[in-house]
Amino acid sequence: MKLYTYWRSQASFRVRIALRMKGVSAAAIALDLLKGDQFDPRYRALNPEMVVPTLIDDGPPLMQSLAILEYLDEKYPDPPLLPADLRARAHARALAQVVAMDAHPFIVPRVRKYLEHELRADEPTRMTWLQHWLDAGSRALEGLLAHDPRTGRFCIGDAPGLADICLFAHFTSAQMLCGRDVAPYPTARRIFETCARLDAFALAHPLKQPDAPKA
Repeated sequence: MKLYTYWRSQASFRVRIALRMKGVSAAAIALDLLKGDQFDPRYRALNPEMVVPTLIDDGPPLMQSLAILEYLDEKYPDPPLLPADLRARAHARALAQVVAMDAHPFIVPRVRKYLEHELRADEPTRMTWLQHWLDAGSRALEGLLAHDPRTGRFCIGDAPGLADICLFAHFTSAQMLCGRDVAPYPTARRIFETCARLDAFALAHPLKQPDAPKA
């Protein structure tokens, strides 16, 4: 199994966490998105969207982090990433999608580059853009989690899963990109801090990756 990844990619981060939760090893192939490695024709042949992650597992390439997470969950069902209850599974997917689909796409490098080079947005304007979408996702997560009886030690009950993976990656990106604090979101902060104590989350952190900049 091989994972095409980038140290700071929130989507790759999600997959790295899931692989560790499942106890599955994948050889990491790092692409530098800022240098444009993703546009290499050899990589484009694997992933025509030219984004990360891409997972290779004895078959055609697998793309899109949430799809990869569900693939891993179906292939390696223990421990599960989704609850057994039908409605709880839908709730887990909704929590995940709030940040992975409604916030994250607005902050990826290709969007930031478009804002800079095509729309001529200066650095303060681009930073305001990032903060807006990251904060919108954070507020929505907190609102969904704070008063839901299904919220436990983690997003749903007392075991980490799909929603926690997405929550943890989201808030980590908010901290690293914009210095945004988890403190204004007490329920999400508690879950974030609980996840941070687990090796699967801590060891998948962007700064722990071989291609991360050295201090």
